[in-house]
Amino acid sequence: MLTDSARGARPLRQRRVRPRFWLLDFYGSAIGKKAVMAVTGIMLLGFVLAHMLGNLHMYQDADHMNHYGEYLRTIGEPILPHTGFLWILRAGLILAFIFHIHSAATLTIMNKQSRKTGYKGGRDYIAANYAARTMRWSGVIVGFYILFHLMDLTWGVGGADYTRGEPYQNLVHSFQREPVAIVYIIANLLLGMHIYHGAWSLFQSLGLANPRFNQWRRYFAMSFAAIIVIGNCSFPIAVMTGLVDLPK
Repeated sequence: MLTDSARGARPLRQRRVRPRFWLLDFYGSAIGKKAVMAVTGIMLLGFVLAHMLGNLHMYQDADHMNHYGEYLRTIGEPILPHTGFLWILRAGLILAFIFHIHSAATLTIMNKQSRKTGYKGGRDYIAANYAARTMRWSGVIVGFYILFHLMDLTWGVGGADYTRGEPYQNLVHSFQREPVAIVYIIANLLLGMHIYHGAWSLFQSLGLANPRFNQWRRYFAMSFAAIIVIGNCSFPIAVMTGLVDLPK
């Protein structure tokens, strides 16, 4: 009678390895992270520009700015519920912000690991190096101030006199506090530095870098950052100098 060993052991079944979803593989690569960081950066740049342009209604009068604020709440009605568009926009921006930070952080880690294993590329300040060296602290500071700005002007829990549905009055009340206005100006100067490096490097992240267009990229980055900084900083300055005040 043959034993089991004599008959021969039955070969073990190999465990099937499920292939990863291709988007996860793409995001796991350095090229994918650069692309995600660039695309989310474009989304955030677009929001920052639109937000600044919308706040320019402050220079008209309280009615115009309050009407603009109410208009944003009604976009998409009746297909969307009241403020539905704003919540979709907020959700998209939150996801863009999370992926922007995560892709920058993980790409930095990948670059450090590659240098430890013999990376010879030198300190080329591409997108990841900007995020790691020149944009890291400005991004953190600006991120926290955006949170405070939302608490102060959107949720009404920042300490200023807040009336729901009256963005003009809320903005003036907030910037009448000089420490808040000064911090807002400093945060926007840091934001400008962040935008400059981000706008410069996003073309490289998308594989569109060409030495022939470097000067054009620099002008674009400088101009975009300057527009945002000048526009945003003008709001607290206008309130502190009395150019913009509460309606009589």
